[in-house]
Amino acid sequence: MNNTFLIALIIYLLVFLVISIADIKKISVFTDYAVAGRHQGSFAVIMTMLATIIGASTTIGITDTVYSIGFPGIWWLAFGAIGLMLQSFLISEKVRGLNVSTLPELAKVTVGKPAEVLLAAVIVISWIGVIAGQLVAMNSLITFATGKSSRGVFLIVSAIVILYTIIGGQLSVVRTDRIQLFIILAGVLVCFFYLYFVKGGDIYAICNGVEVVNENYGPVNMFTQFFVIGGVYFLGPDIMSRNFISKDAKTAKDSAIISGLILLLFAILITMVGMWLRVNVPQEVMGDNKALMYAVSIIPKVPAILLVFGLLSAILSSTDTCMINAATIFVKDILGKESVAAVRITVAVLGVLSSLLCITGSSDIMTLLSNAYSIYTPGVIFPLLVAIIAHGRRKLNLPLWLVAVAAGGSLGLANAYLSKPLISLGVPEELISYFPLIGMGVSLVIALVSVRWNAKAENKAK
Repeated sequence: MNNTFLIALIIYLLVFLVISIADIKKISVFTDYAVAGRHQGSFAVIMTMLATIIGASTTIGITDTVYSIGFPGIWWLAFGAIGLMLQSFLISEKVRGLNVSTLPELAKVTVGKPAEVLLAAVIVISWIGVIAGQLVAMNSLITFATGKSSRGVFLIVSAIVILYTIIGGQLSVVRTDRIQLFIILAGVLVCFFYLYFVKGGDIYAICNGVEVVNENYGPVNMFTQFFVIGGVYFLGPDIMSRNFISKDAKTAKDSAIISGLILLLFAILITMVGMWLRVNVPQEVMGDNKALMYAVSIIPKVPAILLVFGLLSAILSSTDTCMINAATIFVKDILGKESVAAVRITVAVLGVLSSLLCITGSSDIMTLLSNAYSIYTPGVIFPLLVAIIAHGRRKLNLPLWLVAVAAGGSLGLANAYLSKPLISLGVPEELISYFPLIGMGVSLVIALVSVRWNAKAENKAK
């Protein structure tokens, strides 16, 4: 596959570069670059939302998880789909009606300027890990497809991805996402049908292994993932960026619910691919391969190339979105500017930092993403949800609200990066594993108190 893959890869990336260059003329103001002009219809929003969601974690990562723990590996994506649908029912229209460009700006409108800066800092720092996670997956895929580890090829591909994101901004991301989503779905569908209807295998054992929980994944894991993972899909910066590009509130609402339903179907599809591999490929045969990479090796060449490019598309469609969103947040919400040039420079810096983290680090995709989500979700989801609901009805006590974000995020940070020092100090490991959930509870309580506290102050003033 070496030469065929490399030639196809060059053509593939050049197409995206051409698209981004063509979009330069359409970028006249900051809104065009940051939120694609804020006039995208339902079809465009659904396509780009799904392309953003279906990345390394939801393809390579999910099949690895399913191969390891069984059918309950579906819950990462299933809870994501539920989070999207809850967003549609509860907040999509209200958020789009506020006409903001970023999630921290939403915090500014609903809480105050300090809330904007704090949220922006949490997102930018956390999302370097998210971008690095996608790049780790891309590096693994290139290594697999070329038959050898090539830092040079990885750096060239990373540079081109960063370049087309820099040039075209959100407009190019939305357009390239359509192409990428089609290739993603085609690749996974072809793989699924080949494994089940051509290769066959022990289908009875696969059906018998369909279970909600098992010895590898219990109710506690389920409860934790519902909040930590589902929360990112409910109110995460990349997901909500698709709300901001919608042309109106109804488009935002409809796009979230339809995307959630399609994502649920994709969750079943990718999980069943993982289940086929789990049942039919012994661990000694699988070796150190990623599960979905092994699938590439046992299907015919043409479908294999399609699947490889489907996986590459999944990675790139998430990576470019993460970079442009994190860069926009840094410039608009931390620097306080609406400068296209500044966002482009920041995309370059974030891309380089994430590439270095990928090259020098040893973590896998799911670990990098889980660590980022473990910081973001406890610190942001409930405080921001409370702020959105309270907006227009009651003011929040700003210092208390900031404490809610800091407290929740700190507990998530401790879980993600400080486990070993805490264990050495005598903190039970089991307790540390609950820190993200505890953080969410703490941030929710303090955020609710911030509403109540301010309400009492207002009543006394009257």
